[in-house]
Amino acid sequence: MLVEQFFEKIDALIGTIRETQSENIGKAAAVIADRLEKGGLLYVFGSGHSHVIAEEVYVRAGGLIQARIIMPHELTIDLDMDKSTLMERTDGLAEIIFATTKIRRDDVLIIVSNSGRNAVPVQMALGAKRRGIFTVALTNLAHSRSVESRDKSGKKLYECCDLVLDSCGPRGDALITPPGKSCAVAPVSTIAGALVMEAMVCAVVEKMLADGCEPPVYQSANLDGNDDANRLKREQLKEKFPELREVFSVF
Repeated sequence: MLVEQFFEKIDALIGTIRETQSENIGKAAAVIADRLEKGGLLYVFGSGHSHVIAEEVYVRAGGLIQARIIMPHELTIDLDMDKSTLMERTDGLAEIIFATTKIRRDDVLIIVSNSGRNAVPVQMALGAKRRGIFTVALTNLAHSRSVESRDKSGKKLYECCDLVLDSCGPRGDALITPPGKSCAVAPVSTIAGALVMEAMVCAVVEKMLADGCEPPVYQSANLDGNDDANRLKREQLKEKFPELREVFSVF
């Protein structure tokens, strides 16, 4: 049955990610923890379906309060699927994003792109590098290495970042090919991406605790009393790092 194939392949994918990506997840977490401890922020960017991974760690129960999202509506599929696809390939859009985002040199930027071939994610990485911002790519290396770049630099995302995390998916993202058919179904980049990101959050929290720092973490707003607790944590964070008051008008 296709469903059983899917579950078996997902189990295998999780094992592959654990075996091959744990070291780099730890390396990314060490940098992120260091920046957060000094008042830095974790920004996550993704276009198309990849923005779901950015949302995964933003204002999330059990997530880092210092995580922020970069999500221009032009690049999301909720307004216009075809438009977002074309916008992701647009030269120069990344510079507009940087001009309208308050990301700083001491922050960290994770760029999520399954193919890693389009202009905007590549130029986000190159733009961050010029600004001295530490970058992490979350991409599908098997897919990305099998296609040509669509960016004028000729580079793909994994070639532009300080650290690369591989979602370990197949070319084309979809995992299951029904018997006698050429089309594949059941894309896995969202499952794999969320797995990697939440593993990294665990690693960041572990590193901060080892450093003697209390990780600012959201608790579920749907459990009584946590609205006030989360508000207090945000205020304590801004009191500790006054520069955050100017970086965000609402935080």
